[in-house]
Amino acid sequence: METSQTHSSESMSKDLSELMKEATKEVHEQAENTPFMKNFQKGQVSLHEFKLVTASLYFIYSALEEEIERNKYNPVYAPVYFPLELHRKAALEEDLEYFYGSNWREEIPYPEATQKYVERLHYVGKNHPELLVAHAYTRYLGDLSGGQVLKKIAQKALQLPSTGEGLAFFTFNGVSNATKFKQLYRSRMNALEMDLATKKRVLEEAKKAFQLNIQVFEALQELVSKGQENSHPVQAKAELRTRNVNKSYEHGPAPGKESERTNRRQTDMMPTTPLVRWILALSFLATTVAVGLFVM
Repeated sequence: METSQTHSSESMSKDLSELMKEATKEVHEQAENTPFMKNFQKGQVSLHEFKLVTASLYFIYSALEEEIERNKYNPVYAPVYFPLELHRKAALEEDLEYFYGSNWREEIPYPEATQKYVERLHYVGKNHPELLVAHAYTRYLGDLSGGQVLKKIAQKALQLPSTGEGLAFFTFNGVSNATKFKQLYRSRMNALEMDLATKKRVLEEAKKAFQLNIQVFEALQELVSKGQENSHPVQAKAELRTRNVNKSYEHGPAPGKESERTNRRQTDMMPTTPLVRWILALSFLATTVAVGLFVM
């Protein structure tokens, strides 16, 4: 028993960032070996599911950043407080307005699983702020890493403007060098003071963060399959195309038949079966977390 405890203590003496990577290794491997990632890398993703994903991420990041602000002076989180560099709520609001229009707050769905994730974030922030770093690390550094690859894929697959509209979530204007920033973040996180028991709880919370993500994805799949989305995708698509046309007016004449053919191609490339379409969208989410954390 004593030998086992000694071994456990020695293994937990590693940097928290390394322990986090080891603790979530199994879920990484599961995500990397699914067809989800391969499909997304082929550019097989639809606008409809991309919008649903963006909506859920908005609620998740709103809750996470509310609790981060609550604890920004708390020593258990303060060293890794980087709002200008990392926070995503404002970027997601920009993307949602682009996809859904000015009334996006009334349009976007809020599935029960997303609410559960949000409730967990608020519970942690209010009652166990020492665990907040687990959620921040798995989300932000994953987005900063793998998200940059996915930004290019999504832009091409969804035929989004080269000027970046609809992809603000992936754009970190406050980070000029991602590699150096991740090194800084890890060093700050590794310097957080916590005993062995707290470290173990942080690692368990990181695993829980993955589980909550998976539950969100499954709920969105069910939402699409049953046709219970609260928004109006056809109308939103039309509005999206209208905004693109209006932008083109600023620099020249309105697009003609060639633009219409482009819009048709964008529609035709989307799979027709709800389950298949969702699998492709889920690849985006799985890849964001898996690829991102893999290269942290």
